[in-house]
This record gives sequence, structure tokens and C-alpha cells, in this order.
Amino acid sequence: MIRKLPSGEYRLYSRKVNPKTGKRRNLGTFKSRAAAEKHERDVQYFKRH
Repeated sequence: MIRKLPSGEYRLYSRKVNPKTGKRRNLGTFKSRAAAEKHERDVQYFKRH
């Protein structure tokens, strides 16, 4: 899931909540939403390969 930060950047969070912290894991911060979406696709790919 992608959220826009107050700074105008976009941050990619994991879909599941981390049971240890009760929050979502930060999977990277990006300048544009398109870059965050591309990285999300890459993450989903590597989960299965």
C-alpha cells in the first residue's frame, strides 16, 4: 500500500501488519507515485521467485 507523506514523497508499506510492532513495514520511500508502484510490482514478483 502506498501513502503520501507530508513532505510530498510516497512511501510503500507492506500489506500486512507486523505482529511485533503492530504497524506496517516500510518498504521504501519514493519521489513519485509511479516509482512506488513500480517497486511494489517488483516486491510482489520477488515474493514468488
